Amino acid sequence: MNYLIKAPETMIRGTVRLPASKSISNRALILNALSYSPYEVENLSDCDDTQRMIDALTSNDRDFNVGAAGTTMRFLTAFLSKVVGEWTLTGTERMKNRPIKVLVDALNRIGARIEYMEKEGYPPLRIFGSALQGGEVTLAGNVSSQYISALLMIAPLTEKGLTLHLEGEVVSQPYIRLTLGLMEQFGVRAVWTGQTIRVAPQEYRPVRFTVESDWSAASYWYEILALAPQGGEIELPELFKNSMQGDAAGAKLFARLGVATSFTSRGVVLKKNGERCEKLVYNFVNEPDLAQTFVVTCVLLNIPFRFTGLQSLKIKETDRIEALKAELRKLGYVLTDTHDSILEWNGQRCEPEAHPVIATYEDHRMALAFAPAAWVRPEGIEIACPEVVSKSYPRYWEDLRQMGFGVYER
Repeated sequence: MNYLIKAPETMIRGTVRLPASKSISNRALILNALSYSPYEVENLSDCDDTQRMIDALTSNDRDFNVGAAGTTMRFLTAFLSKVVGEWTLTGTERMKNRPIKVLVDALNRIGARIEYMEKEGYPPLRIFGSALQGGEVTLAGNVSSQYISALLMIAPLTEKGLTLHLEGEVVSQPYIRLTLGLMEQFGVRAVWTGQTIRVAPQEYRPVRFTVESDWSAASYWYEILALAPQGGEIELPELFKNSMQGDAAGAKLFARLGVATSFTSRGVVLKKNGERCEKLVYNFVNEPDLAQTFVVTCVLLNIPFRFTGLQSLKIKETDRIEALKAELRKLGYVLTDTHDSILEWNGQRCEPEAHPVIATYEDHRMALAFAPAAWVRPEGIEIACPEVVSKSYPRYWEDLRQMGFGVYER
């Protein structure tokens, strides 16, 4: 089944209640479990990734299938390595081709025992959980921040604690700082000096915790308003100016694409600001999950761009760089990439397909980012496998309908 998305014929105006932050939800669930908390985490995300995490943490099973949930796979690998018992951890075929060797090697160096059940360096994993010794680990700073966060969250419960040395450029720093900030709310302090993070042996303490709304999900509504020809106003409750989420940086960046942000006691209000840059140049090393949103927005606004810091996009749910190039070519835009980390568009066009169908590659952010293209196509935009949005934003299609978009099965 595909969905055909058609844009409203009038100015867009209304309130959208976003899903809770997936990034915060999954970290909070791990920290809540490590603190043996009697409290439930409030306002959890209703996305697939978080549900997979809840299922694993509340199950009496020893064999876990996390589907396509990358965060859940990485965090559980570390978590289960310190829980006494024998566990297996697997996922979809795509998950079985997403590398995890860096994390497994690091865990094995601090006392874990983790084996590959099929292909070296990839899930599924067999984990023999036990007390972990801890110690010192050196990682390249450009690895997935989820590996680093997974190690940090179990670090205080190892015998020696953990000293983590990061070599070279450290990517996705906001996600690491998010992890450390949440650990502190649960009673554990870390020291980050230069390229080294130290976590001494400590105990987590149970706390009541409520998850804030998701800035990554907010980016699609910024995109929708940026592309809306008649403008409008969108309110997004429960988003905070001083959020620990790195993707909150999207608000300042969208100001250059015509959308202004006003913070209120309820959340944020988005309005057109009449501004538009001639070219957007930005390093997404700290906000890689926003890349698809800005790539699609820029080409549809006819704004050339040069985006760097995209190296982690190659190992996401799909190779997002190749996916963006392929799908935007269907709409008549020719993108180029270099060094597996730079994506740019200089205004080059090609003949668009007569009836393009946007493939989503089992990647929620492809569907989320391309649906707003309905604004620039009177006949609408057709999205394949629209159910993929359940990974992070299950109500997306319902929210589009609420705001006046047509969403039709094809």
